[in-house]
Amino acid sequence: MHNFSYTKAKDVQDAIAQHNGNMGTKYIAGGTNLTDLMKYFITKPNQLVDVNQLKEHQTVEESPEGGLRLGAMLSNADTAYHPAVVSRYPLLSKTILAGASAQIRNMATNGGNLLQRTRCYYFYDVNTPCNKREPGSGCSAIGGYNRIMAIMGTSDLCIAVYPSDLSVALAAMEAVVNVSGADGHRSIAFADFHRLPGDTPQLDNNLKHGEVITSIDLPAQGFEKHYSYLKLRDRNSYAFALVSVATGLDLDGDRIKDARLALGGVAHKPWRVKAAEDYLRGRMAIKENFASAADIILEGAVTYTYNHFKPSLARKAIIRNCMMALDPSSQLPGAQPSL
Repeated sequence: MHNFSYTKAKDVQDAIAQHNGNMGTKYIAGGTNLTDLMKYFITKPNQLVDVNQLKEHQTVEESPEGGLRLGAMLSNADTAYHPAVVSRYPLLSKTILAGASAQIRNMATNGGNLLQRTRCYYFYDVNTPCNKREPGSGCSAIGGYNRIMAIMGTSDLCIAVYPSDLSVALAAMEAVVNVSGADGHRSIAFADFHRLPGDTPQLDNNLKHGEVITSIDLPAQGFEKHYSYLKLRDRNSYAFALVSVATGLDLDGDRIKDARLALGGVAHKPWRVKAAEDYLRGRMAIKENFASAADIILEGAVTYTYNHFKPSLARKAIIRNCMMALDPSSQLPGAQPSL
């Protein structure tokens, strides 16, 4: 591991001052992804600024808009089990609990979860070309073993997927990310936080260097009556999604007043297509309409040698998850959705 200095920040302004825009400085909280990157010599910081002492950002409280504000330094576990999250945003709670393991959720923070990097095999193998790790070197995944790779929003430079479960639910709910940096405070709509690879696959998000995430705002609408998160993976524990779907529905009888659909495991960021949600509004909440929405979401999917199964898997997952959202009790162990 690369040698580095280590300091603790007492508050946000102290953290920003210690960082000072230094390209070799990283913030660390739970460190569940950063330490992996350091061990593999993918990230080589000269300085780590510990932000775990920022107690004011380890809370869940009412947001100014009537929703909830999640502290960025609060652990994933404390967020998932918080009474206000469980009752008002069960989709978010369920999504968090589908990720990683209990031990990792106890350490991982909300802000850090948003910043985790891809789990592409070639990104972690420093002996192979990777444009995300070393811009201009090439993408080994395109011609290599690409079973887990992206099918939406790819570029000729990168087909890696973004691994966060939490972010899929936040995308569906249209959360807002609050950040602070040397230029002050700003808020970023969740749809604008992460990036597609384009010609700069080394950039995962739109944070400015030295900015720190302070909180995440959830809107008042939590879809607490009709929601579901479905994560399809190779094993049920401690595995990343081949395809995941977060669904929130607002119903008026059998008709859809509002719909939110976001996918994980298929792109460089949580994948959401508003045209599909627009299609569903005012229509009956039936399988046929969900299937049509799935086709809109997956239009233009591009597959590679080993992931031809993903569009079909994603389509079935969208339909099944929307049907389960009609009756969240169908998600209990042993229950079967009515398809």
